[in-house]
Amino acid sequence: MIDDNKELHPEIEYAEDVYSLSARRLSAILFALDRDDRDEMMVQMEPLHAADIADMLEQINPNDRRRLITLYGADFDGDILSELDEGLREEVIGVLHPSVLAGAVRDLESDDVVDLVEDLEGDAQEAILATLEDADRVAVEKSLAYPEFSAGRLMQSHVVKGPEHWLVGDAIDYMRRSDDLPEDFYHMVLVDPRMRAVGHVTLGKILGAPRDQKLTDILEPGFRTFSVEESESNVAYAFNQYHMISAPVVDEHERVVGVITIDDAMNVLDEEHEEDIMRLAGVGEGSLADKVIETVRARLPWLGVNLLTAILASMVIAQFEATISQFVALAVLMPIVASMGGNAGTQSLTVAVRAIATRDLTGANVWRVIRREVLVGLANGIVFAVIMGIVGVVWFGSPALGLVIATAMIINLVIAGLAGVGVPVLLEKVGVDPALASGAFVTTVTDIVGFFAFLGLAAVVLF
Repeated sequence: MIDDNKELHPEIEYAEDVYSLSARRLSAILFALDRDDRDEMMVQMEPLHAADIADMLEQINPNDRRRLITLYGADFDGDILSELDEGLREEVIGVLHPSVLAGAVRDLESDDVVDLVEDLEGDAQEAILATLEDADRVAVEKSLAYPEFSAGRLMQSHVVKGPEHWLVGDAIDYMRRSDDLPEDFYHMVLVDPRMRAVGHVTLGKILGAPRDQKLTDILEPGFRTFSVEESESNVAYAFNQYHMISAPVVDEHERVVGVITIDDAMNVLDEEHEEDIMRLAGVGEGSLADKVIETVRARLPWLGVNLLTAILASMVIAQFEATISQFVALAVLMPIVASMGGNAGTQSLTVAVRAIATRDLTGANVWRVIRREVLVGLANGIVFAVIMGIVGVVWFGSPALGLVIATAMIINLVIAGLAGVGVPVLLEKVGVDPALASGAFVTTVTDIVGFFAFLGLAAVVLF
């Protein structure tokens, strides 16, 4: 029946194959697992990418995860460990047989091994390092000695390089003779006698040029290197900004010690984008794999901060208790002003934090951006002021109340635009992560200004 449908609707088959880990395939794998049918399980898992298998391990329960890893046995791919959520790596490593772990890790490039072990605890980290050959272990430990989140941690230690005097034929012969080239590389780095990089040549140009062509004649323009201590965020920005594919990493003596490729740089960008989103919501770096107590610890502090800001807003309301008691409509309408301000502030804040992360918002254009957001807040404030003014008149029969909420709406949306950009810029200036702390401050500002403007104007105009 299923096969008939696929023949009648080939477009549905294509749509299912776009994402290999379909619900049907996952069910088939778990069914084979329940029957201890390794052959069927391997048939179902054979088309899956390592990232899909990692997703599957994250989705199933711990008991099924242990049984699947055990049944998987020696075919377990090291790339799966690289793709796994950091919170599950130690658990999976603990289940793997030492011989299986050794085989899986030895197939990884040095940068992938560094990424795998840098967040592990002592015993799990040593279990990985113990599987490596001496030369590979030395390379990994050397990378781990560099600062966290640096180019030295991000780089792959195995570099395809050659002397600057080589011809194209020399490079081709060298690569054909080598039996330990990296699995993926894009350039040959040319070095001088002191092992300092003078440029690099793409593999395409090497293959397309005559054998007697000098490699220095076909160097890539815009060549640049990174220091081992350069921050990985700067590296990722440069790769994205200048459309780089790979770049050498050099030590303090300008000698080539590694290379960074575009996939690693883009992973850094993805992680930073994810962190910004999570921090804007006040959930830190949590994941679905975290335990309840870990999640509570991560979220509790920021919920506490929100509680303090809510108390501050409540203290403002308390100052107008008499006004509210005499005009109950104020209690009905004042949450609207604060809510609209909070949403408008979040919109400006999100744009500003993203612009700071991509370095589009700088000292050169900050005042222009602030002016734009203030004008946007003013325009939106006028639109919603008219709407809420009409609501005040129609709902409560009070033109004065309509005027009060309309004016408060304009004031709060203007302040929201100002705070949404100004707060993250100021936090960034003092060295505080804007994504982590801006939300609480902006919400506090819009709540306090909104309540104070609305209730203050009501006290003056209505009484």
